[in-house]
Amino acid sequence: MRIKFDWFILALLFMIFLAYIYPDVAAYNDGKFLEVLMSLGVALVFFFYGLKLSFTEIKSGMKNWKLHLSIQLFTFCLFPLLVLLFKPLVHTETQEQFWLSFYFLAALPSTVTSSVVMVSIARGNVPAAIFNASISGLIGVAVTPLLMHFFLEVSEVNVFSELYIGLLFEVILPVILGLVLQPYWGKWAHRHGKGLSNFDKAVVLLIVYSSFSESFMNDIFHTIGTGYLISLFVVVVILFFVVYLIILVLVRYVLKFNREDRITALFCGSKKSLTHGSVFSKFLFANNPKLGLYILPLMIYHAFQIFVVTIIAQRLGNQKDEK
Repeated sequence: MRIKFDWFILALLFMIFLAYIYPDVAAYNDGKFLEVLMSLGVALVFFFYGLKLSFTEIKSGMKNWKLHLSIQLFTFCLFPLLVLLFKPLVHTETQEQFWLSFYFLAALPSTVTSSVVMVSIARGNVPAAIFNASISGLIGVAVTPLLMHFFLEVSEVNVFSELYIGLLFEVILPVILGLVLQPYWGKWAHRHGKGLSNFDKAVVLLIVYSSFSESFMNDIFHTIGTGYLISLFVVVVILFFVVYLIILVLVRYVLKFNREDRITALFCGSKKSLTHGSVFSKFLFANNPKLGLYILPLMIYHAFQIFVVTIIAQRLGNQKDEK
């Protein structure tokens, strides 16, 4: 069994290193140049996202409502509830920061590209994966900020003004414009899907660089120890497997989905989107010098989910071939 290496993970690590070595680049022109560049990049990412949405696939995908509802509940209810269970154990500022970074991870939508690819490798229900991964991102625009609002101080972000105004102009309107132009440019977007995916990743790398530059310039990482980082990794691994096993039990023994639908529910329901997380963090933690720490669990989770789910997907695909 051969596991394909994801160079994007290496690029993420390089951007963190670059932010450590040259954090002042992000402060050029008081940070306005990079801010405008990121805003334009985010708007284009979601414009292309709208172009790639297929009305036909969305319409046909609505038929399997039980599977779709289950996946969205796993994504936006199961994940946050699991993290909320540990809120009573939070007593210090460091613990609050640690917990909030995981709650942010839990509140995010599912990822699109890797979910569909993994479901395809495992011989799952690909049309359902496309439908759910696409719809999850749209739902996340409304649900993620609301879930986060309960645990963010008003001084950090005003959810019903600054946040949604930013989301309106950089996310919602570009998606709508993409949907309007989809009949005309949709085929072009699908033909250049790989290039557009690389553009998405480039924008994420830019946001990661900006986030960590700000944290390094404010010496945020000097306030945490190695134990903090080790704890982050351990909790990420535990969270992934707990969610994965809970979903596995539910889809197999409670919901009793067939094999293809089980695979789709497992892969779409247990994944989180680094693209959406990077974009949302830009608004949710605006002007927060600890932004790098808040997205760190998401980056670790992203790398871990790709590694583990790739292995699982390949094994499931081989089992299908054997049958």
